[in-house]
Amino acid sequence: MLLDFLTSYAWIVWLALILIFVIIEVTTLEFTFLMLAVGSLGGLISGLASAPWWLQVIIAAVLSLLLLFVVRPALLRALKRGADPAKSNVEALIGLTGVVTNDYSGNASHVKLANGDTWTARRDDHEALVEGQRITVTAIDGATAVVAPVERTAS
Repeated sequence: MLLDFLTSYAWIVWLALILIFVIIEVTTLEFTFLMLAVGSLGGLISGLASAPWWLQVIIAAVLSLLLLFVVRPALLRALKRGADPAKSNVEALIGLTGVVTNDYSGNASHVKLANGDTWTARRDDHEALVEGQRITVTAIDGATAVVAPVERTAS
């Protein structure tokens, strides 16, 4: 009974899988589910050519695996080839210089970086920062810039 159903209505299952995979691909944009959708399309085509359901599954699986390991890496390389090489977000802050704008008696001080941002900062060696001191960002820890004096980083 179940085998008769699979044989008769496998094309509906393939169409549903293709639709699900395409919807997921649109939200993830990483080409994984696109490859699975194309593999399912291979299963659908083999089903329309009257292949048994088990052969349809094998064709879809093999086609999906081939696409995932052969075509997907090439597509990702081509997509990243034209990418902007400039650093962004936290990576862009590492190495920026700045000036301590005010110091506090506690651990945190404020620094104004060369890009115009003002950050809460602390020294990487946990020493006090002095107002007017030139610094370089060495790391970002949450919402705090970890900095070192320029004199120490220049040597």
